[in-house]
Amino acid sequence: MNGSVFGAVHLGYVVIETNRFADWRRFGTDAIGMHHDDLDTGLMRFRLDDQECRFLLRRGPAEDVVATGWHLDDHTTFERIEARVRAHGVPVVEGTAEEAKARGVERLLRFPGPKGITQEIYTTPLTSPEPLRMLASGWVTGDSGMGHVAITSARPTLMRGYFTTVFDARLTDYIDETISGVRLKIRFLRVDERHHSVAIAAVRGLPIDPVRTRVQHLNIQAASLDDVARSYQRVHELGFEMALAVGQHTNDKELSYYARTPSGFEWEVGWNPIVVDETTWEPRTHRGISVWGHTPVGQGIVDKLEQFRLAARSLAHPEKTVPALSGGGTPDD
Repeated sequence: MNGSVFGAVHLGYVVIETNRFADWRRFGTDAIGMHHDDLDTGLMRFRLDDQECRFLLRRGPAEDVVATGWHLDDHTTFERIEARVRAHGVPVVEGTAEEAKARGVERLLRFPGPKGITQEIYTTPLTSPEPLRMLASGWVTGDSGMGHVAITSARPTLMRGYFTTVFDARLTDYIDETISGVRLKIRFLRVDERHHSVAIAAVRGLPIDPVRTRVQHLNIQAASLDDVARSYQRVHELGFEMALAVGQHTNDKELSYYARTPSGFEWEVGWNPIVVDETTWEPRTHRGISVWGHTPVGQGIVDKLEQFRLAARSLAHPEKTVPALSGGGTPDD
């Protein structure tokens, strides 16, 4: 089936595998301020709005994101994406009724994604009549989806090619940054009006990945600046590690901070990013991640050495790609 699916795709939910349920409950509910539901001893969910599930946590050893769920506007979009994936010879599997129920959707299909993160698609999320019980006043979801996923990659053009092939993702912009002497290039991809739903960070000139987890961070957008400030304070008071202090990004202008989750990857709480106007937007390169702030918190020489160790280790473990859906990759503009 021909036709672009851009604008009809939105980040809908994220699946995290962890054995640290007690820590995650405190982090998500008491620190970040989301609504929490226990399903059984092996499943836990967080809500941001009336949808039953935005984050599904299941018991397991990965301590990482294992799947991302994409909410599609209609069955035509669903069928187009399914047809694309199948046409490239990539296996598509229908989720079981139990899996769909846990994710709060009527039906889902899944297929392989970059870095071993399974990609799942659905059209009909289930909503809950139960009022939200959370410390935050609200979160921004709606037509923009629920935030974004940031991934480090040793094969960034292949990863960009994947999201272009499957979801017709568009390049929003780039950031060039040097951190601790390491030169990074970050590619920001959008699938709807949100500035980006996927960010791909890569070390320039070296095929290495300095991050242990499949994702570097997850982002959710707070409804108010007060929510950002209050959750920042709670993260500190409850003893969770802060990765980056409050700051403002150069490209999307989002004001945010980054906390470290119980599983090790980072969690960004942001406010007021710009919305892309498709009629006027032109990609550009920004120098540096932040206009101000976002200073590292508590990072010492041991942390830096660990990053170099992980980077060296990644050379011996080739990154998982999906060649059939990545093509030759999408080169930088």
